Amino acid sequence: MTATFSVPRENVLHLGLREGMKVGDFGAGSGHYARAAAAIVGQNGKVYAVDVQEEVLKHLKLNAHAHHRPIIEAIWGDIEKLGGSHLPDTSLDAVILANALFQVGKREALVAEIRRVLKFGGKLLVVDWAGSYGGMGPARDAVVTEHDAEDLFITGGFHKVKSFRAGPHHYGIIFTAS
Repeated sequence: MTATFSVPRENVLHLGLREGMKVGDFGAGSGHYARAAAAIVGQNGKVYAVDVQEEVLKHLKLNAHAHHRPIIEAIWGDIEKLGGSHLPDTSLDAVILANALFQVGKREALVAEIRRVLKFGGKLLVVDWAGSYGGMGPARDAVVTEHDAEDLFITGGFHKVKSFRAGPHHYGIIFTAS
């Protein structure tokens, strides 16, 4: 991975995950963040990689290290719909939303779904593009600024814990569910 992109294993460390935790990777895509979380939560933990693209999930499982395959469960679901992740209420210790917010059309529904699945005090990691970089990343009008992301989740009932630089072109924010 080049210096252009965020480094999932470094960004995931901000969540304070521990062995045995249950984590959702919403909009998991190719699974870089799911694999980084699986390495931390270990065999007693679980990472639910949720994506609307079924084909992407097949590749995610195939490309997972053999040691991580039993930890990562690929779920074909719609994170923009209440109940769309197919996960039980208050079942997760943490949710990761990386490089997905700019693609979400129904943002309030996404916030509601994340709140539904997180335990009280559960953590949310949001990593997204800080801007549009001449064809790299989202189109300029699709970028969700760090400030707008903060407003979205705070309005949705989350508490901001901290912000950090998640790579040369990305921001990172940690929230807790309250």
